[in-house]
Amino acid sequence: MPARVVPITVSLTLHIDPHVHSEASYDATDPVELILEQAAEIGLDAVVITDHDVIEESLRAAELAPLYGLVGIPGVEVSTAEGHLLAVGVEEMPPKRRPYGETIEWVHDHGGVAIVPHPFQRSRHGVRKRALDALLAADGEPGASTEAVDPADAEAVTADGGADEEALAVRTPDAVEVYNSWLFTGYKNRRARRFADAHGYPGVAASDAHSLSLVGRAYTELTIPDATRADLDASLILDAIRGGSTEVQGRRTPIPVSARHYAIGAARQSGYYAKLGALRSGKAAKAGAMLSGKVAKTGALLGGRAAKTSAALGRRYAVLGAMRGARLLSNLSPLSRSL
Repeated sequence: MPARVVPITVSLTLHIDPHVHSEASYDATDPVELILEQAAEIGLDAVVITDHDVIEESLRAAELAPLYGLVGIPGVEVSTAEGHLLAVGVEEMPPKRRPYGETIEWVHDHGGVAIVPHPFQRSRHGVRKRALDALLAADGEPGASTEAVDPADAEAVTADGGADEEALAVRTPDAVEVYNSWLFTGYKNRRARRFADAHGYPGVAASDAHSLSLVGRAYTELTIPDATRADLDASLILDAIRGGSTEVQGRRTPIPVSARHYAIGAARQSGYYAKLGALRSGKAAKAGAMLSGKVAKTGALLGGRAAKTSAALGRRYAVLGAMRGARLLSNLSPLSRSL
């Protein structure tokens, strides 16, 4: 009797930190080369540089990642009208300050994964629950908020009041960051976890590291079936996040470190905006001085032209006066002789 062949299934387990900041962020300090080296040293398979509203260093990190044995995945933490959003797997900067649903749609249109970072944390520009509820309300989900839906998301509702599932799919996030290591307490993490579980969103964990030693303090474990290391690339990781093959791993950053980070970050941010304000004031003053100089020069030029024109007119009228005087005397001469 021939031996029964049992198919062998292979699954790949990966560790990824999807939310890390480099020196390109105003509140972080380290270059991407050191971050990649640290990620490889501690056993991560991928790290996503998600700087605040800039993507250049993340693109460079994704290009360098294979040199460190890592999978290169670019990304950015973009500021939307309702709060921050992680755009993972995109290769250009999303538009800033746009509605949350519209930004998520942009990320999907550009092949990326949209992750809600540190939700409900207003002090860290986390999106509010009512903004996420508005996206769900467009889908008519039970228990979702009935507050006004963003006009961009209202387009996903059909004329008969039903939901256009294809349109809604591109305006809702792919995952929620349910464990962020930069927290004083675990309350907001637990709240994010409850929200993700209640609405069926995959949960991810991230260090949100702003300094080298904290990279990988929290990370997401992904299980990819029927895959080997030879198959591994960014698209497999993005698909695993979309599919919910995620496990949360990690621990919180010590409170003294968090407090020091917030204090330094606030001071650095204040200094950044003060410097920016001074730079803009200097530019405005320079522009004002240049404008004043131009106005003065134009005034002097116009004044000179007016004076020149006035002198020319004066000479002309003097000549005309003399000519008319001569004619008058000429006309009077015969009369004078007759007298």
